Amino acid sequence: MGRRRSLKAWKCTRMHIASSLCVVYDGTVKKSDQQPTRELPPFTLLMSVYGGNTLRELERAVQSGTIEQTLPPAQLVIVRDGPVPDDIQRYLDSLPSTMAVWFAVEHPDMPAPTVTVVPLEENHGLAHALNVGLEHCLYEYIARADCDDVSLPNRFATIIPQFVASSRAASHARADGSGNVDVLGSAIREFNDDEREPGQVRLLPAEGAELAKYARLQSPIHHPSVVFRKSAVIAAGGYPEDAGRFEDYMLWERMMLNHAQFLNVPEPLVLYRTNKEAYERRGGFSMFVEECRLQWRFMRDGFTTPWQFLRNVAVRAAYRLTPMAIRRRAYHAIVDKRNDALAGAPEQPEPPKRGRHSAPDDSEDASSAS
Repeated sequence: MGRRRSLKAWKCTRMHIASSLCVVYDGTVKKSDQQPTRELPPFTLLMSVYGGNTLRELERAVQSGTIEQTLPPAQLVIVRDGPVPDDIQRYLDSLPSTMAVWFAVEHPDMPAPTVTVVPLEENHGLAHALNVGLEHCLYEYIARADCDDVSLPNRFATIIPQFVASSRAASHARADGSGNVDVLGSAIREFNDDEREPGQVRLLPAEGAELAKYARLQSPIHHPSVVFRKSAVIAAGGYPEDAGRFEDYMLWERMMLNHAQFLNVPEPLVLYRTNKEAYERRGGFSMFVEECRLQWRFMRDGFTTPWQFLRNVAVRAAYRLTPMAIRRRAYHAIVDKRNDALAGAPEQPEPPKRGRHSAPDDSEDASSAS
């Protein structure tokens, strides 16, 4: 019951913010015509693209994170992590002017985000690309997005006000003004290529001791959903570039050891792409070895105990080394059980609108061809 009350409290907070604030696209919010104006901080959307991405995925991710947002970012930073296909390079070259046209035509009352494309000659991995990208982010608040996921239209209009409200509440609760929220994530909803058919929701504990306990077993934040303070990430050393495919989990560990404050909201605000390739990447001996190294570092840092280390390695062995079909069924069963323990399944969101700028999907190609 306590967990359900916690999530209900978050929903009530969001409803209160939404009903009392009207977002104005110069970065301010107004309570009413009689109330003073209060500012929402500008923020940067940070992305990285590499040769394995497709133009269709990149276009959709950029569009959903900018022109389709009810509260768009003030800056978009895309790191080109090594060589990319020619169509993606042409898209990146034209994106600043394209973004200006999008906003001039569809939202003339809103300033277009500043577009910063950072080219890297060689691919050095996501952690390195994001660290380079951080250097080009102009604002303290930074949102992350992957180039193959979709941000729902209310993502930033939900997260940013809650980030500000939670930080103010924490600061007022402590005489020294400490306790500001540093990392805020949300639930995510999976989809298999067609975003109009959303799938399973992945919830996480909201905060406090429950989230800290969960972090000793699994990552406490869905990386594609996160908004964080740049200063807090820099204070923790940035993304670790020697953590393999677990740069985000290692960063959260460092930040927790550095006493950063974490929160999760239960609304699914990101559509997370999962397909056969995604499930294949979650398994295999090399993935298990990388995770064993990660767990060893957690124990060495004092983040986990020897008992937790042994438990985590055993759990990973059972999951990573099983056949993909079994692993996929086990994964969905585990997520369902965790969701039931936290709050039950949230309501199905309406599929996000596809804007005129996104690449057509296969069904649209077929219908137009016929």
